[in-house]
Amino acid sequence: METTATATLECRNLTKTFYSTDPPAQVLNGIDLKVEAGEFLVVMGASGSGKSTLLYSISGMDRPTSGSVLLQGRDLTSLNDTQMSQVRLTQMGFIFQRSHFLGNLNIRDNILLPALKASPHDREAAIARVDSLMGRFGITAIKRHGITEASGGQLQRASISRALASEPAILFADEPTGALNSSMSKEVMDALSDVHAGGRTIVMVTHDPGCAARGDRVIYLRDGLLVDSRHLGTWSQDQATQREDELSDWLRNLGF
Repeated sequence: METTATATLECRNLTKTFYSTDPPAQVLNGIDLKVEAGEFLVVMGASGSGKSTLLYSISGMDRPTSGSVLLQGRDLTSLNDTQMSQVRLTQMGFIFQRSHFLGNLNIRDNILLPALKASPHDREAAIARVDSLMGRFGITAIKRHGITEASGGQLQRASISRALASEPAILFADEPTGALNSSMSKEVMDALSDVHAGGRTIVMVTHDPGCAARGDRVIYLRDGLLVDSRHLGTWSQDQATQREDELSDWLRNLGF
């Protein structure tokens, strides 16, 4: 089993305004949110509700206009760019809709590169972690393949391996199945469920109720505000259909 995450992520009165538009667009309107250690939190909302902006703001990929973001009690909004880059490298893992792999590296080296940057003095341990993760997620056979020689599902499992290779406290996923068919989506969500079962804290943005049903808790954004949340409890394959149906009903009542 993975080491259980000890992180709690919290944001307080978080706002984000984009001043490049006329008039300026306020996308987040004072979000208060706490993510418990080991929780699988899902963020949902209609297009333009602010869910990806929230993810970027709490993960340090973008800076909020005001408010605070705390990871393990450390205020990320007080860090300079260099310090924030180090936090993202060593304490956070990221999975996006597209894998963003380097075309001149094979699958294994793409996974290994950020792990080596995070642990430059412990190369052998980083290599061992990467090889173990590739085996765990069933992609060892393609480790020497280029990125054009792997399926979408394989690339996303490689993305999960890359995100976990530096042993982060928290994993962020932005529409990780958005470009996949249903079979590949299940592969990826099975892998994320396995990661969560090992104790990892996950925050995921998705538009898919089937994917959202894997979470412990779902929050719903509208116009940059957190308008509702639903606790789902521990994921079970036996209850998958029931969970998805109940979540879909809840979303319809919210106008999703």
